Amino acid sequence: MAVASSLLCSSGRLVTPFRLRLWELAGYKRIAWLSLSVHRCYTSDTSNSSSDQSSSGLERYKDLQKYFYRRLKATYRRFSNIPDYSVVCGHHHVYFIESDGIYRMDKRERDLEPEQVLNLGQVSGGEEESGLMNGEKKKQRFQWSVQRIRLSPQEKHLAATLKTSHREAPRCVVVRLERRISPHLDPPHIILTLDKVFTFEWATDETLFYTTLEGLRCSRVFRLDLTCSGSRITSVYEETQPDVFVEVALSRDRQILSINCNSRSSSEVMLIDTTTTNLEPFLVQPRQLNLLYHIEHWRRRLIILANTGPGQEYQVVQAPPSGPSMDSWVSLLAPGPGTVFKDMDVVADHCVLAARTLANELVLIVVPLAHPKKAYTVQLPSWACAIETKKAGLADQRKVLEFLISSPVHPPLPFCLYPEDGLLLSGTEDRSSPENQGNYTTMRFEACSQDGTLVPVTLFHAVPVEGLRQAPLLAHVYGAYGRDLHMEFSPEKRLLLEQGWALAYCHIRGGGERGLSWQRQGREEGKQKGVEDLQACLHHIFSSGVSSPSLTALTACSAGAVPVGALCNRQPHMMRAVTLQAPFLDVLGTMEDPNLPLTLEDREEWGDPVENPKHRLSITSYCPLHNITPQHYPSMLLTAYRSDARAPLAGVLKYTEQLKKAIHTHFTMNPKSAPNIVLNIQPGANHLGPEDFEVMLEEEALNLAFLYSELGLDPPRSQRKRKR
Repeated sequence: MAVASSLLCSSGRLVTPFRLRLWELAGYKRIAWLSLSVHRCYTSDTSNSSSDQSSSGLERYKDLQKYFYRRLKATYRRFSNIPDYSVVCGHHHVYFIESDGIYRMDKRERDLEPEQVLNLGQVSGGEEESGLMNGEKKKQRFQWSVQRIRLSPQEKHLAATLKTSHREAPRCVVVRLERRISPHLDPPHIILTLDKVFTFEWATDETLFYTTLEGLRCSRVFRLDLTCSGSRITSVYEETQPDVFVEVALSRDRQILSINCNSRSSSEVMLIDTTTTNLEPFLVQPRQLNLLYHIEHWRRRLIILANTGPGQEYQVVQAPPSGPSMDSWVSLLAPGPGTVFKDMDVVADHCVLAARTLANELVLIVVPLAHPKKAYTVQLPSWACAIETKKAGLADQRKVLEFLISSPVHPPLPFCLYPEDGLLLSGTEDRSSPENQGNYTTMRFEACSQDGTLVPVTLFHAVPVEGLRQAPLLAHVYGAYGRDLHMEFSPEKRLLLEQGWALAYCHIRGGGERGLSWQRQGREEGKQKGVEDLQACLHHIFSSGVSSPSLTALTACSAGAVPVGALCNRQPHMMRAVTLQAPFLDVLGTMEDPNLPLTLEDREEWGDPVENPKHRLSITSYCPLHNITPQHYPSMLLTAYRSDARAPLAGVLKYTEQLKKAIHTHFTMNPKSAPNIVLNIQPGANHLGPEDFEVMLEEEALNLAFLYSELGLDPPRSQRKRKR
């Protein structure tokens, strides 16, 4: 899909929690644990993850953490059989990821053993520098994971990016997929290794286009040509604007490769026709302020998702490749009142849009491209909160859209949409069993914010309505960069629901749940509205008979820490505990420092306190770090990563120090009543959290131990089967 919202935020401060993945292949069941397209890890010798932890703050949760570690591991094992789109399908082989590399199996000879095409141990390069320790350079081996796989059109080559938690930029390897006489003895043929590769796509079997990530910014596009005598790399494009992020993408029919240059407020796309020999890019529409657009391809026509609809929201337009500028755009479909387009794909002769309705429900809108007035809507299950579309394989020419739908507590279910006749089929039967889907209630309602705006809230619970007042509540929030809250399946959320918790997702302004206008209302001077929205959501939940402040915890990641931290300063009595991961807490200090990697582009989101006095006044009024005051704060667990460049550790340390001082001042007469402020510093530069499954489980177990301890809850006990 076009992923309209995510392209604008590729370099922002955001976190996607870990997810469980599985693929089944010719009788082989292989389990993978992912984070935002990151697959299984190759683990080599790494430093002890607990070496940087503050033992004085974490020791009190140690025993309970061990208990929840076991419970989480059992919960993940229960959901190891959920469907996944990790397998990459070629013309003759299917490719999958194992702990030590990438393997493939021949579709025509299923009895053959899997053949390894990439060994992560060979690529890692052995020991790597990791900085100074006790005045001496220390070397350690990193753990690597496969992030993305791309096959060349005729399956002659494979390119894959590898990620490690100790560096921000991935490494790309290019492998020749020749048939080897003895796959077990003859090592895979690695042609070359490229560092700092972020996005990459094959235009032909010998030509790969890719972008490089430097200082959290993608500004350059390169072309790799493989020749008989070696390889040649040439520069294709270099972006000069510091707030523009550059990516490459391939259309579903693989005939158009796009170079997408996006800032928070503008887009510029260049296209490369992969069916021609010169592969020269041509411009679609020059960038202009507040124009955003994303492109797919259909029968020599460009299908464009552009914010030229009513209220500057996304609509679908088309244009000829020979004259693709905005003057030639013809509208195909504009959203109805209260509906926002979130994503777009082109399947055969139909445009399929993922959309959110006024009731905040997910639907699919199908547009016959030859007859756009005959567009129709496909209803999805009412609990559906997230959709993941299967990327078309090399040999996939079927007129069907395969996708997964899920929610935080509902494991992914596969569906197939046949747009020609509007047929929606579930791809499996046993996944809908009560064990996997559960008898859980999904409620959607709206809270009235201070200025009268209605703010969507999604609530999950298993407790009968009459018992919700005594249920502990975990409220989630983000509200930045036009991003929807992450609402894909999380086994740890399912565990909480099964133990009687209620889970609330507060879709405050600044996020993208209600379109681009929802984002615009909650950025720069509108950031205050996001804090007011969060307060209104909690008040509405409590007044509706769900939980109470003494049983409520808030959780957020990255930029989501801003409204949470601001609310803790203003209304600390509304929650009892808070967990923050890679938190962004020093908004003012960060936006004042142009030398930090995201400051210049992020000023479109947070404002410019240096040049704009109104922006400075606004940021100063809500910045979590700069509004700490002596009072009774909730207990907090802050998890930070030592080399995280997106949410610098310095801001987290400063916030923690000032918060502890304020609490100490307030509780001078009665220190035993003071809340616990715990800082958990982990090694690594991965803003998305640990990639190693065991380390991730430890972090999640600590979060649960903290929540149960601070809310005064008894830990859940496994239900033993009654003996007959």
